Amino acid sequence: MNAPRAMILAAGLGTRLGGLSALRPKPMLPVCGTPLVRWVALWLRSQGVREVVVNLHHLGDQIEAELGDGSQLGMAIAYSREDGEILGTGGALRHARALLDDGSGAPIVVVNGKILLELELGRVLAAHRAAQAEATMVLRPDPEAERWGSLRVDAEGRVVGLLGALRPGAEAAEPLMFTGVHVLEPRFLDRIPAEGPQCVIRTAYTELFHGGRGLAGVVTRDYWWEHSTVQRYLQGVANVLEGRVRLPFAERPLRGVAPSASIGAGAHVDESAWIGEGAVIGAGAHVGPRVQIGDRAVIAPGVRLRDAIVWDGVEVTSDVECAVLSEGTA
Repeated sequence: MNAPRAMILAAGLGTRLGGLSALRPKPMLPVCGTPLVRWVALWLRSQGVREVVVNLHHLGDQIEAELGDGSQLGMAIAYSREDGEILGTGGALRHARALLDDGSGAPIVVVNGKILLELELGRVLAAHRAAQAEATMVLRPDPEAERWGSLRVDAEGRVVGLLGALRPGAEAAEPLMFTGVHVLEPRFLDRIPAEGPQCVIRTAYTELFHGGRGLAGVVTRDYWWEHSTVQRYLQGVANVLEGRVRLPFAERPLRGVAPSASIGAGAHVDESAWIGEGAVIGAGAHVGPRVQIGDRAVIAPGVRLRDAIVWDGVEVTSDVECAVLSEGTA
């Protein structure tokens, strides 16, 4: 099999993040000093992927400034710009096809730009090959799988349940949630309608499912987290700070105080805190638990923070709990 190419989906508006979405696109949310979209690129690199396409729309210039052409990461990164309307997951793949499909038949790995994950991609690719699948979805158990539209696989790894439809004769199986990671053969893109915004699940996947063959599923119980809301973002950072994920491909430490940070007299820093380069923690301040302080942020003397995220360069002058402090807040 030819080496896979990958696409990072990064064009969403991020409306569920409230006011934060006006400042940064969701893939640019920082986790321990690294934006989510960079985390995804680092994961792909760790899995042997070197050619990546990123689709852009809302505040896409920030994403391109972060990743550049990929050379800093030892990768080649190209961009698919969606001007005007967002094309959806299916439309995005269709729009980027010329960048993803060079005619060699190399599989395409698709991953959402708002997630943090540990997953052995080689296992997924091997299952994809063994099943001679046209598309392979990475799925995970989730207590709310039914609420979001569960999927089911049989003992042979075939997807037998999709969006409430169950293949005739299929045995009941564990409800699963789609992780947003999948492997596609280039010909799968032919199933996406040729015009307008399209959902890849409700178009190409639905057609493939009802065709009766070619759709496989791989179940993972490895770490996976998406950061669609402020609460999920806070919890995702807490998961990292409390050691629920290893992330061996990290470029920066996952907790602790950066060497150039300044800690004032009498300040307390919890062991589950992350403090970035050049940050200043005032005398008597209390940082933690589960607090991320960005590079060059300033915490005033005596301020107490708990379950909080402070972005780069932000000055905090009052106590904070269960909140994200962004540019323009204090």
